[in-house]
Amino acid sequence: MSKRSATSFGERLVDQFDIFGQLCVGIDPHPYLLDRWGLADDAAGLRQFGLCVVEAAAGRVGIIKPQVAFFERHGSAGYAALETILESARQAGLIVIADAKRGDLGTSVEAYGQAWLTPGSALEVDALTISAYMGLGSIEAPMTLAEQTGKGLFVLAATSNPEAFSLQTARISSGSHVGRTVASSIVSGVSEWNVSQGSAAADREVGSIGLVLGATVDFSAFELDLAVIATAPASPVLAPGFGHQGARFSELAHRYGAAAPTTIVSASRSILDAGPDGVADAIQTQAAEVFACRG
Repeated sequence: MSKRSATSFGERLVDQFDIFGQLCVGIDPHPYLLDRWGLADDAAGLRQFGLCVVEAAAGRVGIIKPQVAFFERHGSAGYAALETILESARQAGLIVIADAKRGDLGTSVEAYGQAWLTPGSALEVDALTISAYMGLGSIEAPMTLAEQTGKGLFVLAATSNPEAFSLQTARISSGSHVGRTVASSIVSGVSEWNVSQGSAAADREVGSIGLVLGATVDFSAFELDLAVIATAPASPVLAPGFGHQGARFSELAHRYGAAAPTTIVSASRSILDAGPDGVADAIQTQAAEVFACRG
């Protein structure tokens, strides 16, 4: 294993916030968007779509988030298109979060981590969304790899889909987080991990393992303590749900409280609906709106 990177993912994330603000542009090539953009629903269309978004994002925002599922539906050709887009984003200096929501255990989840987080790999990104619903310990291998390579993870904790509510608000029956909701236990576990890693870098203000907390979620119903998330080293938050899904940029501070300064504001369709000729202006406008809402 390589040694810990001199610059952690959390530190690089804060650097991007300082320069560009907190907006993250999703690359979600829905079939209807490809059609609207005048592109075929094939690997070539995906490639052109993604490269156009990267070009529009570069110099306007610091973070992009490709939704891997839309590329995976086209098999190996789709992945080849994604690899080209990822390389273009790296060359542009963008932080790339692969929205793949991987989750497994043992050597399988370790292999997922190696695929996405290993420097020089074909699918190398800066961070990966991941599921810990087989227990936070099941993803220890990719968490360790992320720390060692200067990468990050965003662990699903409280998501906005209605069917998640009963599971994520169920209570833990044993262990150190007994009595807490499942979502709360994941938040606490990630915070504890970041604290343990922060002890090796006392000046680290933001950890490299973050949380996915949907922007349309009522955090009180999940019994989440936002102050815990914000306690140094803070757990960065990936917040999908702004724009098309209904959350407003002006609500950032109200919804995320103490965690707002380290929350990534993710928007996709509200930007991509502008089409190839309008996407750059849409990014510029929404980035300025988000920047103005910083606490």
